Amino acid sequence: PRDRANAEVFRETRALQGTPRWDLATADVSGDKYDHFAQALGVRLTPETAPVLTALLDRSGNDRSVVGVAKDHWGTKRPYLGTDLPICEAKSDHLAGNPDYPSGHSAHGMHIAMILAELAPQRANALYARGREFAESRFVCGSHTYSAVEAGILSGAVIYGAEQRSDVFRRDMEAARAEVQAALAKAGVAPVRAPNATAP
Repeated sequence: PRDRANAEVFRETRALQGTPRWDLATADVSGDKYDHFAQALGVRLTPETAPVLTALLDRSGNDRSVVGVAKDHWGTKRPYLGTDLPICEAKSDHLAGNPDYPSGHSAHGMHIAMILAELAPQRANALYARGREFAESRFVCGSHTYSAVEAGILSGAVIYGAEQRSDVFRRDMEAARAEVQAALAKAGVAPVRAPNATAP
């Protein structure tokens, strides 16, 4: 039943080709993580303005390597294979040879969104929404099944939870928090209110 549902979602989302949502899915295929989350965060960071965060996110990318292990274990095929229906990226041999489940892009999007939301809680709602949107771009694109996207979102959340047990991760998060909050203040984003703060 899930396989049939995945196939139906794939067929139905082909109708999105040429729409703004398809264009966003196309833009989400590649590009810089700071570009992808700039609007949700409220500021466009760079490796130069956020060196601590950049190093932290690079190391967290290594933590997501477990997604590749899962892909190799399940070995499921991409949903477009065996059809002539369009997807929003090139149908390369590399893409076809990279298993569908779980979606690494989706894990990436949710993982980064959760890290940024902890560092910028005043922007958390927008960041979580963008993380899910980035993940869902993969089944909109047609490069992944709906199930692979769901599993990618869950994978990103589980990896983020596991990182909380690392003293090094917690140390770097505190340093990155100061860095991100300084950038937000410079951009005019309101600071985080204390829990019991009252409006003036």
